[in-house]
Amino acid sequence: MKKILITGSNGLLGQKLVELLLKQPHVQCIATARGANRLPFTEGYAYYSMDITDREQVNDVMAQVKPDVVVHGAAMTNVDQCEFEKENCWAQNVKAVEYIVEACQQHNIFLCHVSTDFIFDGTSGPYTEEGEANPLSFYGWSKYAAEKVVEHSKLRWAIARTVLVYGIAYDMSRSNIILWVKKSLEEKKNIKVVTDQWRTPTLAEDLAMGCFLIADQEAEGVFNISGKDLLTPYEMAIMTAEYFGLDKSLIAQADSTTFTQPAKRPARTGFVLDKSQTILGYAPHTFTEGIAILAGQLQ
Repeated sequence: MKKILITGSNGLLGQKLVELLLKQPHVQCIATARGANRLPFTEGYAYYSMDITDREQVNDVMAQVKPDVVVHGAAMTNVDQCEFEKENCWAQNVKAVEYIVEACQQHNIFLCHVSTDFIFDGTSGPYTEEGEANPLSFYGWSKYAAEKVVEHSKLRWAIARTVLVYGIAYDMSRSNIILWVKKSLEEKKNIKVVTDQWRTPTLAEDLAMGCFLIADQEAEGVFNISGKDLLTPYEMAIMTAEYFGLDKSLIAQADSTTFTQPAKRPARTGFVLDKSQTILGYAPHTFTEGIAILAGQLQ
């Protein structure tokens, strides 16, 4: 049996990972998050409350569980909030990674660390794994610093970078572009969506599968784990409207200067997936397939 511990199990990626691991007969799943367990599944895994910013808690849980692999998905991901709450962001996105790395070194645990396209400045996307980092936001800097902590450790490690994750999770307060467009158009609201940013949006189930493939194979190095379609948010909105048969004329084109956001966003990211497809056997869904999967979960 392979023991895989997940951080951030109450979040979107965490929930999808637990769900996926429960289907693997050779895997023992250990879910961890801050505070109470909010997972909709009640059996087949162990749950430990673990605050990743508390070094002692991290050490205690790791020593108790001694997993073979840790998939570290917990992070502060609200980009604008990170700009305002820099200390909080650094504690969750960098210091916490130092504690996890330390505990993994102590118990010879393989670490799969989840990172982001926001480590790039968006001038030359889509990026391969070798792309040069140049973050534009404090969130991006925190995630880049965390990557360096992992890379400079003595661990066996992998970094799974992802882009604009969307999906539906149990008891989730946060929306995503598909749900936002669907709700707005159903309410006959006019919306403005940007045409000058490009992403390869990632279905949460695909990200979970990518992390599982890394964890299961203990594949070392950096891997791009995202969707395969390079799209603007405007194109995503149009595709969503088309899928649900909603009025596209309510969707107006805008450029990013129309919106005032505290944190700068990279213009063109997106990922080249050749490495993860070849080495891991990663096979993501198209964006339209992703919408269909998400629509099925709304029933």
